[in-house]
Amino acid sequence: MMSASDSFIEALPKAELHVHLEGTLEPALKIVLARRNGHAIQSMTEDDIRAGYVFDDLPSFLALYYEGVELLQTEQDFYDLCYAYLKKVASQNVLYTEMFFDPQLHTRRGIAFETVIKGISRARADAQRDFGIRSQLIMCFIREMSAESADETFTQALPYLSEIIGVGLDSDEKGNPPAKFAHVFRRAREAGLHVTMHCDIDQQNTHEHIRQALEDVGSERLDHGLNVLEKPELLQQARERHIPFTVCPFPNMAIRPGSNEKDIRALLDAGLTITINSDDPGYMQSVYMNEAMKMARDGAALTPEELVTISRNAFNAAWIGAEERRAYLDRLDTFARHEGVAAIG
Repeated sequence: MMSASDSFIEALPKAELHVHLEGTLEPALKIVLARRNGHAIQSMTEDDIRAGYVFDDLPSFLALYYEGVELLQTEQDFYDLCYAYLKKVASQNVLYTEMFFDPQLHTRRGIAFETVIKGISRARADAQRDFGIRSQLIMCFIREMSAESADETFTQALPYLSEIIGVGLDSDEKGNPPAKFAHVFRRAREAGLHVTMHCDIDQQNTHEHIRQALEDVGSERLDHGLNVLEKPELLQQARERHIPFTVCPFPNMAIRPGSNEKDIRALLDAGLTITINSDDPGYMQSVYMNEAMKMARDGAALTPEELVTISRNAFNAAWIGAEERRAYLDRLDTFARHEGVAAIG
């Protein structure tokens, strides 16, 4: 069958489940924030900033990411960041998104948790009013920080749990397995929150990290997780449990060239449940949802039927109620009928 056209992807109703809000910080907004807060990069151009975005592994990417985080200081900064992302993806027919945010990267700089969450929450409400896009928040813990810091952050979040749908785990995996954070994830589950976890591509002890995420910590989704393909017992478990994998084509290609051609097709052929996502578009050549899906299509020769299925996977994996899910799936079904295709699998 033929691959999907650009116009098909652009019109496809979508949900995004793997995007780091701080990673949506575009160079233009960086300059605005730098001027607002008196930062040295205010005299740089957007092209100058983009020229520095070179990475080929997780640590080199994190260095860029953490540098950009320093620009976020006020409630208005967090509002502007979130509103800009939601405006952008609403224009790409993203109906719903679950956004990661990293409060520890801000509280360790002396910025109050309240400042972060209030700015983001105001933006979410205004974007829903202005663009019709629904969004929820996943609070991530920073792996290289202590388990005690994660617990302290969760305690700080308690007054705002109505704004948070789940918790996750991101950043540097080396020496920081999921089991390190078992206590705080248990607290989160007891509070009624969902759990997801990064298992980045080709990390140290990645197979053990995937095992811990699935078996010990109770992760409901795996973010990235491509190395599951190398362990038949883990693959079988993920397939039988219908664990969704939030796949991000741009960083996969940066870290493992050829990944989209090889890995996306292999995940599908293995019967795994995958979604396609952007990850950190502000640092990844502005590859948002449409662009990420086009990268996946080009790499894995995805058909219209497969892309409808991938979009259906995302709505089914979203942490939403049955009525809201049905409304999104109805829009997807209407689109598919209009295009003469149906989800497969």
